[in-house]
Amino acid sequence: MTANDPFARLPEAVTFDVTSSTVTDGAAWGIEQMSGIIGVPGGKDVSPHLSWSGAPEGTKSYAVTVYDPDAPTGSGFWHWAVADIPAGVTELPEGAGDDTGSGLPEGAFQLPNDARAARYIGAAPPAGHGAHRYFVVVHALDVDHVNVPVDSTPAFLGFTMAGHILGRAVLTAFAETPA
Repeated sequence: MTANDPFARLPEAVTFDVTSSTVTDGAAWGIEQMSGIIGVPGGKDVSPHLSWSGAPEGTKSYAVTVYDPDAPTGSGFWHWAVADIPAGVTELPEGAGDDTGSGLPEGAFQLPNDARAARYIGAAPPAGHGAHRYFVVVHALDVDHVNVPVDSTPAFLGFTMAGHILGRAVLTAFAETPA
């Protein structure tokens, strides 16, 4: 088991592909995906573009999450969670996770992140804390609607959808704030 591996205790799932024109898997976030809200100078809190393909047969909806397991909280930090993305949708534009969710498809909704804002909040590792990993995950689900209240936490979303995950597409970005 890898330290702070967010998938270590979850059931295995079929993998499929997720790409982004915003960030390359294994690369650093740009300043646009850093958090001005939390205080990163120049941070813009713009959600990344995401495009996915190859989801398992039987997929009825998707959820997207962005999670930092390296945050010094004991429980990580959820930056973004989107539920009920229809199965016919395979892309979210950059900026879809703004305050209004203007770039989300009809029926999809954002849950409050760990800053309690129903929007994408960018990376903001504490100064001198080292590099943090940001797991951007598209979850393929076997249900049309995951049936969580719109004010649920991302952790509750994860708990509720755990038995419905057919596949998982993962892109990992990094960020570090100098000391």
